[in-house]
Amino acid sequence: MNIGLLNEKVTFQKNELVVDAIGNHKNAWVDFYSCLATIGGEGLASSKEKEEAGTIVEDVGMTVIIRYCKKASEIGSTTHRLIFHGEIYDITNVNHMNFKKKSLKFSCRKVRR
Repeated sequence: MNIGLLNEKVTFQKNELVVDAIGNHKNAWVDFYSCLATIGGEGLASSKEKEEAGTIVEDVGMTVIIRYCKKASEIGSTTHRLIFHGEIYDITNVNHMNFKKKSLKFSCRKVRR
Protein backbone atom coordinates (compact mmCIF):
# COMPACT_ATOMS: atom_id res chain seq x y z
CA MET A 1 0.00 0.00 0.00
CA ASN A 2 1.37 3.39 -1.01
CA ILE A 3 0.88 5.58 2.07
CA GLY A 4 1.60 8.70 0.03
CA LEU A 5 -1.88 8.34 -1.48
CA LEU A 6 -3.53 8.57 1.95
CA ASN A 7 -3.99 12.32 1.69
CA GLU A 8 -7.59 13.08 2.67
CA LYS A 9 -9.02 13.11 6.19
CA VAL A 10 -12.29 11.24 6.73
CA THR A 11 -14.39 10.71 9.83
CA PHE A 12 -16.58 7.69 10.43
CA GLN A 13 -19.63 8.19 12.63
CA LYS A 14 -21.62 5.56 14.48
CA ASN A 15 -25.35 5.65 15.17
CA GLU A 16 -25.72 5.28 18.94
CA LEU A 17 -28.41 5.63 21.56
CA VAL A 18 -27.69 8.67 23.76
CA VAL A 19 -29.42 10.07 26.83
CA ASP A 20 -29.95 13.82 27.05
CA ALA A 21 -29.91 16.00 30.19
CA ILE A 22 -33.47 15.14 31.23
CA GLY A 23 -33.27 11.41 30.58
CA ASN A 24 -34.77 11.12 27.09
CA HIS A 25 -33.29 8.40 24.89
CA LYS A 26 -32.62 9.24 21.24
CA ASN A 27 -30.43 8.13 18.35
CA ALA A 28 -27.50 10.36 17.42
CA TRP A 29 -24.45 10.20 15.19
CA VAL A 30 -21.27 10.09 17.30
CA ASP A 31 -17.73 10.37 15.93
CA PHE A 32 -16.25 6.88 15.93
CA TYR A 33 -12.96 6.94 14.00
CA SER A 34 -10.92 9.52 12.04
CA CYS A 35 -8.06 8.70 9.69
CA LEU A 36 -6.40 9.51 6.39
CA ALA A 37 -7.78 7.87 3.27
CA THR A 38 -7.46 7.54 -0.48
CA ILE A 39 -10.59 8.83 -2.24
CA GLY A 40 -11.42 7.40 -5.64
CA GLY A 41 -14.16 7.72 -8.18
CA GLU A 42 -15.91 10.77 -6.74
CA GLY A 43 -17.96 12.44 -9.44
CA LEU A 44 -16.76 10.06 -12.14
CA ALA A 45 -18.30 6.92 -13.68
CA SER A 46 -19.98 5.93 -10.43
CA SER A 47 -21.99 9.18 -10.44
CA LYS A 48 -25.12 9.65 -12.47
CA GLU A 49 -28.07 11.95 -12.80
CA LYS A 50 -31.67 10.89 -12.41
CA GLU A 51 -35.02 12.58 -12.43
CA GLU A 52 -36.88 12.57 -9.14
CA ALA A 53 -40.07 14.48 -8.36
CA GLY A 54 -39.72 16.57 -11.53
CA THR A 55 -36.16 17.72 -10.82
CA ILE A 56 -32.81 16.35 -11.91
CA VAL A 57 -30.60 15.26 -9.02
CA GLU A 58 -27.04 13.98 -9.07
CA ASP A 59 -26.34 10.62 -7.45
CA VAL A 60 -22.68 10.92 -6.38
CA GLY A 61 -20.71 7.84 -5.38
CA MET A 62 -17.09 7.28 -4.39
CA THR A 63 -14.72 4.72 -2.93
CA VAL A 64 -12.64 5.22 0.21
CA ILE A 65 -9.58 3.12 1.03
CA ILE A 66 -8.05 3.21 4.52
CA ARG A 67 -5.36 1.23 6.32
CA TYR A 68 -6.56 -1.72 8.33
CA CYS A 69 -6.76 -1.55 12.12
CA LYS A 70 -8.89 -3.32 14.71
CA LYS A 71 -11.20 -0.33 15.25
CA ALA A 72 -11.70 0.24 11.52
CA SER A 73 -12.61 -3.41 11.02
CA GLU A 74 -15.72 -2.83 13.19
CA ILE A 75 -17.19 -0.35 10.69
CA GLY A 76 -20.36 -1.66 9.06
CA SER A 77 -22.62 -0.41 6.30
CA THR A 78 -25.77 -0.34 8.44
CA THR A 79 -24.38 1.23 11.62
CA HIS A 80 -21.88 3.79 10.31
CA ARG A 81 -21.61 6.70 7.90
CA LEU A 82 -18.75 8.81 6.53
CA ILE A 83 -17.99 12.54 6.70
CA PHE A 84 -15.73 13.91 3.94
CA HIS A 85 -15.19 17.66 3.36
CA GLY A 86 -18.28 18.43 5.44
CA GLU A 87 -20.52 16.22 3.29
CA ILE A 88 -22.30 13.12 4.57
CA TYR A 89 -21.95 9.79 2.74
CA ASP A 90 -23.81 6.53 3.43
CA ILE A 91 -21.64 3.42 3.33
CA THR A 92 -23.15 0.98 0.84
CA ASN A 93 -20.47 -1.72 0.86
CA VAL A 94 -17.46 -2.75 2.96
CA ASN A 95 -14.70 -4.69 1.19
CA HIS A 96 -12.09 -6.32 3.45
CA MET A 97 -9.73 -6.79 0.48
CA ASN A 98 -9.44 -10.61 0.71
CA PHE A 99 -9.08 -10.46 4.52
CA LYS A 100 -5.33 -9.79 4.31
CA LYS A 101 -5.63 -7.16 7.10
CA LYS A 102 -3.82 -4.49 5.11
CA SER A 103 -6.61 -2.19 3.94
CA LEU A 104 -10.39 -1.67 3.87
CA LYS A 105 -12.37 -0.33 0.92
CA PHE A 106 -15.73 1.38 1.37
CA SER A 107 -18.24 2.18 -1.37
CA CYS A 108 -20.24 5.29 -0.49
CA ARG A 109 -23.19 7.34 -1.77
CA LYS A 110 -23.69 11.02 -1.01
CA VAL A 111 -26.71 11.81 1.18
CA ARG A 112 -29.08 14.36 -0.30
CA ARG A 113 -30.40 16.86 2.20
